[in-house]
Amino acid sequence: MEKILPSCPVETTLLLISDRWKVLIIRDLLDGTKRFGELKKSIGNVSQKVLTANLRSMEDNGLLTRKVYAEVPPRVEYTLTETGYSLKPILDALSEWGTEYKRKIKAVP
Repeated sequence: MEKILPSCPVETTLLLISDRWKVLIIRDLLDGTKRFGELKKSIGNVSQKVLTANLRSMEDNGLLTRKVYAEVPPRVEYTLTETGYSLKPILDALSEWGTEYKRKIKAVP
C-alpha cells in the first residue's frame, strides 16, 4: 500500500517526527538498541500506552525495527533503521540550536 505524503519535504519530515516523544525515542536509539523499559525510563513522563503507540507508528513508517524474543517474560528490543538513523543530522542541529538558545537566554540580564 502506497502512503500519501505531503508535497512539501519539510512537512513530510515533521509528519514523521513532530511528536515530542518520537524525537526523544530517536535520540535514545541513536546510541543503539534499547528495550521498552529502557526507553520508558530514559524518556521520562510518558505513559506506556503513548510510548507503545509512538513506537508502533515509527515502526510502520520504517524508522525503527522491533524484535520480539520468545521468552518469559517477553523481551522486546527496538533499533533504528538506516532511515531512522539518517535523522541524526537533524537531531544534532536541534541540539546545537537548543544549546545556543539556552546560552543566549542566560546571557540576557
